[in-house]
Amino acid sequence: MVEIATSLLSFEKENYLPTIYNLEVAGTNYFHIDVMDGKFVKNNTVDRMRKYTETIQQVSAIPIEVHLMVEDVEAYSKAYIDMGVKNITFHIESCKSEKQISKLISTIKQNNVQVGLTLKPNTEIEKIYPYLPYLHRVLIMSVEPGAGGQEWKEESIEKIRKLNAFAYENGYDIDIEVDGGINDKTAPKVIEAGANILVVGSYMFHTENYKETMKKLKKSDF
Repeated sequence: MVEIATSLLSFEKENYLPTIYNLEVAGTNYFHIDVMDGKFVKNNTVDRMRKYTETIQQVSAIPIEVHLMVEDVEAYSKAYIDMGVKNITFHIESCKSEKQISKLISTIKQNNVQVGLTLKPNTEIEKIYPYLPYLHRVLIMSVEPGAGGQEWKEESIEKIRKLNAFAYENGYDIDIEVDGGINDKTAPKVIEAGANILVVGSYMFHTENYKETMKKLKKSDF
């Protein structure tokens, strides 16, 4: 089943409570929180994403997934663990060693939070293979991390296919999530390649009917 994670990165209205409510009613499966520290990537969304997370926790039962684009994964993961989020995904490029990656995965899981790994478009998907037995999901970036509204990179399709095949052959039960440039044209391609969670941001907020947009994106037979 295809699920939708709505990213709030492209949304900056002062009064965002109605939008959170409308997205919940429309059927979003997750709220996707993009945490950027201004170091790992250029933009800084730390305060805004903390505010969104705290608000969602107060008014909605929809699970929150956090995508950490930060240098200090340990500190930020601890902060979001304390906020009770559903899933924390961090970049393999944020870490200096395999030992560090394994320790972070273990720490997050020990706190009853699902864990995911992600990688930039130019990082080979094979880098994630050793960690698949311990992950709940892999987030494949189809744009460079750091900003919403970017053009989708076709090369992400091959990564999804490779990961899907490798996971199937080895019996790994993981979600494959795709983030960046998802719309009614790109969604069928990534779903066909093996993705089952779509991160949608700019496209969602440029449509008039969230519910119809989610229905359209969740269909695998466009």
